[in-house]
Amino acid sequence: MLAEQDLLALKQGGESERVELKPSTAQGHPIRRALCAFANDLAGGGEPGVILVGLEDDGTCGGLGDRDEAQQKLANWAHGGDILPLPDVEIYHRDLEGCPVIVVEVWPHVEPPVRYQGQAWVRVGTTNRRATPEQERRLAERRRGGDRPFDHRPAVGASLADLDLDYFQREYLPNAVSPEVLEENQRTTQDQLQSLRFLTDGQPNNGALLVLGHDPATHIPGAYLQFLRIDGTELADPIKDKKTLTGALPGVMAQLDELFDVHVQIAVDIEAAAREQRRPDYPVAALRQLARNALIHRDYEATHAPVRIYWFNDRIEIQNPGGLYGQVTRENFGRGVTDYRNPLLAEAMHILGYVQRFGFGVPLARRHLRENGNPEPQFHFEPTYLAVTVGAAQ
Repeated sequence: MLAEQDLLALKQGGESERVELKPSTAQGHPIRRALCAFANDLAGGGEPGVILVGLEDDGTCGGLGDRDEAQQKLANWAHGGDILPLPDVEIYHRDLEGCPVIVVEVWPHVEPPVRYQGQAWVRVGTTNRRATPEQERRLAERRRGGDRPFDHRPAVGASLADLDLDYFQREYLPNAVSPEVLEENQRTTQDQLQSLRFLTDGQPNNGALLVLGHDPATHIPGAYLQFLRIDGTELADPIKDKKTLTGALPGVMAQLDELFDVHVQIAVDIEAAAREQRRPDYPVAALRQLARNALIHRDYEATHAPVRIYWFNDRIEIQNPGGLYGQVTRENFGRGVTDYRNPLLAEAMHILGYVQRFGFGVPLARRHLRENGNPEPQFHFEPTYLAVTVGAAQ
């Protein structure tokens, strides 16, 4: 958080390679482009870019309006998923010489290029411009390698032959990169994989295998899901259905959606006036949110255990290896606080439409369950795993 004297100096200096002035949050697209450009830090200065919202170009007061509302809007823009990977920002308000201002500090990202709606933006002088292919290559070469998360690390022994490149071209690219960029930029597939962070040091990384791999479990033994439908309330009761879901995460999630549709039962109540009311024992939308969270946020590195879904007659238990991660704690879990053990997986699943908005999976699941008449889900936190138990609707 910058000191007041530093903010005053930035205000008086006007727009620069590090500073953007905006009179209000009415200019949504330009502000998000600036967020993206500062996160890319093309100049390589290593210092945060600063957006001062509430100031005209000449430094006079703009029309900020309700300060809390503006601050919330800026936070939603930064973390809503239009900018990927998620930028590292700090947002706070200050009064500068009698002018209410929202300060947005944007730190250079450790895994550029960062994209807004599929397009990388960079800061050139006082303007934000679409990155050229050469600028994107420069950004990619600057990635820090010493403390990469698991999904960014090279997959030992993997090659491009382990990836479904047809799926990458057909499904992933059109969702990840804007059509204008694809049309203008005739890159090789390897360059495209590199630009979207699926290659590390020229080799497919663990995230690439999990999202695009023909058989991720060949290199990541725990990369599968075990599903049991049990006819009873105990593990020792008879098994009605058993599935092992393998392959890349998009395919696993699609198979799991089909399983949920098959096993959810619809209860029919005939009320007064012959009005029929239909209610499932579990809302599929809630189960999808919880299962996808388990697959995306699990620990793939320290264990060979799968994600497990055990469906009993009175409840469903979903368990994933790996406890809470980073800044997420028991107290703030499910309240919009986010951190990512597997940031590349989270980004990819958002691009493919399996994650709609970061940090809202658990709140959405809770809402769907509540509206369907299910009890509140019970979360269990352990150092080596996280589990949730969902009771059937009464």
